[in-house]
Amino acid sequence: MVHHHFTLRRRVKRRVTLLRRCIKRVMDRLLMSCLGKPVRYRVLPVSAVMSPNQTPSSTFAPSSSSSSSPKSRELLCRPHHQNKSTSRRQNPESKDDLVALKISLLGDSQIGKTSFLVKYVGDDEKEEGGETEATGLNLMDKTLLVSGARISYSIWEVGGDLKSQDNIPVACKDSVAILFMFDLTSRCTLNSVITWYHQARKWNQAAIPILIGTKFDDFIQLPIDLQWTIASQARAYAKALNATLFFSSATYNINVNKIFKFITAKLFDLPWTVERNLTIGEPIIDF
Repeated sequence: MVHHHFTLRRRVKRRVTLLRRCIKRVMDRLLMSCLGKPVRYRVLPVSAVMSPNQTPSSTFAPSSSSSSSPKSRELLCRPHHQNKSTSRRQNPESKDDLVALKISLLGDSQIGKTSFLVKYVGDDEKEEGGETEATGLNLMDKTLLVSGARISYSIWEVGGDLKSQDNIPVACKDSVAILFMFDLTSRCTLNSVITWYHQARKWNQAAIPILIGTKFDDFIQLPIDLQWTIASQARAYAKALNATLFFSSATYNINVNKIFKFITAKLFDLPWTVERNLTIGEPIIDF
């Protein structure tokens, strides 16, 4: 009798597992058919911003087969938006050395977009940034040094309310990367990512897509089975969007800087040294 119950339980468990797998495959196929073919982007050569005699930093190393063409150099050096705070800190003599690149940040309201941005650029930049609540845009700049090259990221955050979505065209045009963000503790904000993606791709087909789950510090307080469900759905969405997935926390600075290092590595064809992490209960990185 005991053996019969044990066998029956195993059969039920096996069928439930198979049913989950089937549902997941159906969801993936529906998402892929809805979004169409994955978008491909062009990797910018690292040699356009590095001289042959420069030594790579500890985080990034130059690719063995990188070459610079006049066309790619012109694309890299094309000016993007810079606010007044960045202009004041620049030397007139060194303006030609600056590579200005634009990044867009999209997602629903109250998911931690601004906190994430401030954690990356710093509080000083926040005070001098170009935040305009009336227009629903928040602009901040971050200048960093990579292997001797000065790179300025101009980051355009679009408000999550309906009115602010009118800023998507101006925020996404010419961006080299688009960050689609959602709250890990709110599944409806994850579902909204699809809408944000469709709207952004109307104006920019070439930008690198990044899917970012915020508030990881709150997420790990959820029951483990709910964490598994949300993580599985986020990974399915990232696969459908052809995007890299990061779980992050602005409060504890989890994966914030790492995301921008990943973007830099992609843009300049630099090796990416961070490993994949799919462990539930840890900040996931899936690519």
